[in-house]
Amino acid sequence: MHQYGVRDVEKLLHLPRSAIHGLIKAGFVSPTRGPRNAYRFSFQDLIVLRTAQTLAAANISAKRISKSLKELRRQIPETMPLSGLAISAVGDRVVVKEGANRRHVDSGQYVLAFEGDPDQGAMRVIEPKAPPAKDDTKDNADEWFERGYALETDNPAAARAAYEKALAADPAHVCANINLGRLLHEAGRLEEAERAYRRAIAEDAADALLWYNLGVLLTDRDRKDEAIAAYEEALRVNPRMADCHYNVALLYEMQNNYKQAIRHMAQYRRLARQD
Repeated sequence: MHQYGVRDVEKLLHLPRSAIHGLIKAGFVSPTRGPRNAYRFSFQDLIVLRTAQTLAAANISAKRISKSLKELRRQIPETMPLSGLAISAVGDRVVVKEGANRRHVDSGQYVLAFEGDPDQGAMRVIEPKAPPAKDDTKDNADEWFERGYALETDNPAAARAAYEKALAADPAHVCANINLGRLLHEAGRLEEAERAYRRAIAEDAADALLWYNLGVLLTDRDRKDEAIAAYEEALRVNPRMADCHYNVALLYEMQNNYKQAIRHMAQYRRLARQD
C-alpha cells in the first residue's frame, strides 16, 4: 500500500503543516512513522484529513465529525476508485460521491440531486481532471533529496553534496535541511549543522524531532541553557519522546535544578516501561 509523507499531503490537499499537525493532535488520524521518524500517511488518512478540515470549516459539531470519520474510514478503499471520489458536507451530514452516486456516510442512504449537490464546495482528494502546473524547481529539489538519502550509508560526503543541491533548488526544503544538519553534526561541523537545523525550524517549527536534534547539537556545543530550551520545545510538540526527557533531565541535574531533573527522569522511566 502506497504511503505519503507530509510534503505529499501538503501538495495533494493544499493543507499547511500546522493544520496537518493540528488534525493529528486532535486524534482524527494516527499516521505511522517511517525513516527518521517522519510521518507516513495512508490513502485513507488523506481522505480523513481533508474531510475533517472541510467539516470543521462547515461548522459541523466535533461529535458528528468524529462519528462520520470513523464510519468513513471503515468504508473507503485502500486506493483511489477509478470513478473518482469527492467528500463534502450537506447540512449536518457527510456526503460521499463516487462516480454518479451520492450517499450519506452515516446511513449509506443515497442522496438525490435536489437534496443538495455535494459537488458544491467538495474537496477532491486526489487526481484533479487537469494536472496542476509542474513546479520543476521543487521537483528538482525532491530528486536531489532522494539521491542524498540513498547515498547516506555508503557515501555521507556525496549525500551532503546532494542535500546542498536540493537546497540550492529549494532553500525551504525542510527534510533536506534536517538531513544535512544531521550529517554535518556527525562530521563534527557543528556551526554549519546548527544553521541547517535553524533553517528547517524557520520553515516547520512543529517538528519535535527537529527540536530534539537541535538540543543534542547545542549540548555538544556546551550551550546548556539553549539545549534545555530546544528539548522543552520538542516535548511541547510531542510529550512522549522518552529520550528527550532523559537528555533534558541530565542537563537540569548539571544545573542543580533537581526538581525538573526528577520530573523529567520520572517521565522517561514511565515512557520506557510503556515501550
